[in-house]
Amino acid sequence: MIPETLVELVAALEAILFVSHEPLSLEDLARITGWDEERVRNALELLDARMKEADRGLCLLWAAGGVQLATKARFAAVVAAVEKTKPPAPLSRAQLETLAIVAYRQPVTRAEIEHVRGVRSESALQALLERGLVEEAGRADGPGRPILYRTTNLFLQWCGLNSLEDLPPLPEAESPHSLPGTGSD
Repeated sequence: MIPETLVELVAALEAILFVSHEPLSLEDLARITGWDEERVRNALELLDARMKEADRGLCLLWAAGGVQLATKARFAAVVAAVEKTKPPAPLSRAQLETLAIVAYRQPVTRAEIEHVRGVRSESALQALLERGLVEEAGRADGPGRPILYRTTNLFLQWCGLNSLEDLPPLPEAESPHSLPGTGSD
């Protein structure tokens, strides 16, 4: 059934997003519904306004270049009690550091990650690969042609980002001359 009115389109989008396990792009939603992307965007804005009402348990989440339905954060404990599934263990500090380096410097080799961290990162990188947060992105042209790593769409979803451009900027490194006691006062 192709939605014939804007009201039907809003309802159809809600149903489509409900059954999708991953974010869907405007292009995908337009193709599925038979409506153009501008009208799909307008319908999503209407759906988003409805979802923001206090009596709703779901919200629209823009992530990984698309949109998906998600549970509002304030209901996380209730949903977790119903799911009765053990959430994955939180990332270790080493894994978080490694993930941040990959996110900001991608594509990056393991040697480059280890140079930044100052320690071996093999196990942290392997854990991130197993979780699907990073993936191989080819090989570098240098000696030995080391593997390059990049983040995945699952990383974007996990962080609630629409694209890598949404990463917060890195803080500026302080120069040694601006540190207290270095004579620059």
